[in-house]
Amino acid sequence: MEEILKNAALERLEAGDLALGVGIRQARTVDIAPMMKAAGYDWLFLDLEHNSMDLDTAVQISVAALGAGIAPIARVPAGQFWLATRLLDGGALGIVMPHVDTAEEAREIARRYKYPPLGQRSIAGGLPHLGYRPAALAETCAAINRATLLVVMLESARGIANAAEIAATPGIDSLLIGTNDLTLELGIPGQLGEERIVAAYRTVIDACRAHGKYAGLGGVYDEVVARRYIEMGTRLILTGSDNGFLASAASARAKLVKSWL
Repeated sequence: MEEILKNAALERLEAGDLALGVGIRQARTVDIAPMMKAAGYDWLFLDLEHNSMDLDTAVQISVAALGAGIAPIARVPAGQFWLATRLLDGGALGIVMPHVDTAEEAREIARRYKYPPLGQRSIAGGLPHLGYRPAALAETCAAINRATLLVVMLESARGIANAAEIAATPGIDSLLIGTNDLTLELGIPGQLGEERIVAAYRTVIDACRAHGKYAGLGGVYDEVVARRYIEMGTRLILTGSDNGFLASAASARAKLVKSWL
């Protein structure tokens, strides 16, 4: 079981390394999983909050990701617990829940997404995480609990203020700042390196260190600003998305070819 059930992102984090993720917003075929693994990524950020990807597509990509050795982690719309549990049963190795403001909300997330004795998630048989092989119930629950990464997104001043209590919540693994939404909440849209955002990162990083959790970086792709937050201590890193990478690479190639004349 241990040979099959691995979470590459968690392994990186536990080793003290960066866990690099790529947002999947436009891709709809399973080959994106081994492709991003070959490109050097540890986890897929399957975004079901901000695009039209459906449950079935996300599950198919998740199963392919399990075979490729890259962790499928899905973001669902805020409060969509039913969707998240179906994704986890279908092959996801983690859930990102946006717009979390309180420890009470974090506790509810852990309760719903962890099997007993850590939570109250319902067990399903024939899970892809175990290669569809039968396994003892206790062994299955313990192994999947260990491998499932639960990430909460802090995107408001209230969430940042409650970071220490949220980080202390059993079952929550990472606090990831949704930086763009946070700038909007603070009335400084797009100012990703502004001192109030820096202070927010410092607060979350300190909370994570105090409680053995991992600070996450989302929505910051400027090299100078992103590097600063990584040097401060963020470890679960969303580096960009498939549509962004495609557009930037295509634009750079077109510019290069035009320069030859």
